[in-house]
Amino acid sequence: MHAELCVNAATELLELMRDSADHFEQRMHTIEEIEKQADDVTHETTRALRKTFITPLDRDDIHRLISRMDDIIDLIEDSAQAVSLYNIEVITPEAFRLAELCLISCEKLKEGISMLNNMKNAPKILALCGQVDQLETENDHVTYEAMSNLFRNEQDVRTLIKLKALYELLENVCDICEEVGNIVEGIVIENA
Repeated sequence: MHAELCVNAATELLELMRDSADHFEQRMHTIEEIEKQADDVTHETTRALRKTFITPLDRDDIHRLISRMDDIIDLIEDSAQAVSLYNIEVITPEAFRLAELCLISCEKLKEGISMLNNMKNAPKILALCGQVDQLETENDHVTYEAMSNLFRNEQDVRTLIKLKALYELLENVCDICEEVGNIVEGIVIENA
């Protein structure tokens, strides 16, 4: 459920960047609603962990997993807010690519997490986690290139500051996705 919300939020962010002027308010509202749903799932999971004596996976792993997935959605919302608050009117190709990498990472995590109920899926899950790691590396390269272009070519200091902040937020989304992938790998190693 939470992993699906991550995908939904990342999809909305990408679409917001694709047509930021046309449907911005609607997409922003949708992202905010997804974030509220994710908070509810996180709180409900935490409550259930406190009440449940036996859990299917280690309780600390479950708690870390749900907390970090919630961080993904919070950062996606922060990225969308940055576009609005900083009045970023032109989404650069680099920002769009970073948002695409966020979405792909969330999709891979969702696929891997959905298979955790059967450890016979361990090789597939680990392969997906490896792909998330590769996506994070690509994200780093895109971010480095974006920052380099920004500092070499952008003459307007305010635009530079705005885009730098957006790039950093988007990079952080993929960083947290990688952390979630590492948690999932740990769960598989412990339970397979």
